[in-house]
Amino acid sequence: MQSIAPYVGSEVGRLRQVIVHRPGVELLRLTPETMDDLLFDDLIWVRRAQEEHDEFCAVLAGAGAEVLQLTDLLRESLAVPPARAFVLDHAFDERIHGPAATPVLRATAEAMDDAALTELLIGGLTKRELLELTDVPSSVVLHALGADDLVVAPLPNHLFTRDASCWVYDGVAVNSMRMPARTRESVTYEAIYRWHPRFAGSEFHRWSDGLADGQATVEGGDVLVLGDGAVLVGMSERTTPQGVERLAKRLFATGSADRVVALALPSARIFMHLDTVMTMVDERSFIKYADLGMLPSYTITPRDRSGHDGRDEIELDIADHPPEQMHAALADAMGLDGLRILTAEQDVHSAAREQWDDGCNALAIAPGVVVTYDRTTTSNTYLRDSGFEVLEVPGAELGRGRGGPRCMSCPTLREGVRPSEI
Repeated sequence: MQSIAPYVGSEVGRLRQVIVHRPGVELLRLTPETMDDLLFDDLIWVRRAQEEHDEFCAVLAGAGAEVLQLTDLLRESLAVPPARAFVLDHAFDERIHGPAATPVLRATAEAMDDAALTELLIGGLTKRELLELTDVPSSVVLHALGADDLVVAPLPNHLFTRDASCWVYDGVAVNSMRMPARTRESVTYEAIYRWHPRFAGSEFHRWSDGLADGQATVEGGDVLVLGDGAVLVGMSERTTPQGVERLAKRLFATGSADRVVALALPSARIFMHLDTVMTMVDERSFIKYADLGMLPSYTITPRDRSGHDGRDEIELDIADHPPEQMHAALADAMGLDGLRILTAEQDVHSAAREQWDDGCNALAIAPGVVVTYDRTTTSNTYLRDSGFEVLEVPGAELGRGRGGPRCMSCPTLREGVRPSEI
């Protein structure tokens, strides 16, 4: 299906291929009662969100990127028997559905065609909908549910394709997610990258240890590919120090990267991921939220040691940097003599509103060319005044999900900081 293996060489090189997810029935499952558990702050008008997302995709395609829809990739993966079995094994678990209901639920799903199963896996299933497909088994779990209660939880956060998997140079991390509402998203990506014909025939590293790494969680919104072997990772509400160390060790073991800078973000909802407060917009420039300030940072590099069995093992060297050295440590890792930090001047209330609306969540599609929401007017004007080309997409409804253009995109093919690097 493609002649070039997946490779993401930077945050800002020309974007060639990207995975997105068009909003669907899963967002219709949000109610005032369920939205907290599903990690949303507001209800979204789905039809308008779909229109906005279509415009977002049109901008990406117009810039020369091949836009891959997650729903299509999953449906096509389910046509491969091992992928279908893998997904069903992880979607129906007696620890969630109970030992009485699990076999019936699995058998019902197994009988579906690929399109119907894809909609169930992402959109979820209520008890009423289950009753239209089969008789309810003698199950305490199911009998205790109301007719419109969810039997299979939806995955509305699949909208943010950046998080459950992220490509770093010549490989992809299928991430262990921090919040229970998002853990099944990793199943989707594991199936796609292992069995979809587009990826199964390509050479790349796949870093995943099953689908649960305990406290060692990483989410793609915290991972920035700086170029030339450097990676920046935010330790946030969702990404833990344990996860950063495990990711670094995997990157070093395959030679995919040779230095990782970790930033210690405040563990708070407004700093959910690093890319909600700081993103890269050209080879040396970052747009940064004013209230982020300077953070403690850590430079992680590999140290080769020979194990007792004669095999080489990777150990980590870690250098601590106090907050005032944050930018210098990052520049040093990138091989630069300094960074350009872009922070618009505005009062504290305006800055907070702009950050909440994803003003710092810019998606670079080429050096100096970024996609942003139209609602972040101050940031957009500031970027233009700083010499950037800003392509605005509507975000009145999509923005209610608290994720911007970078959150809604998972690059799978992107040039490095040098165009020849791909």
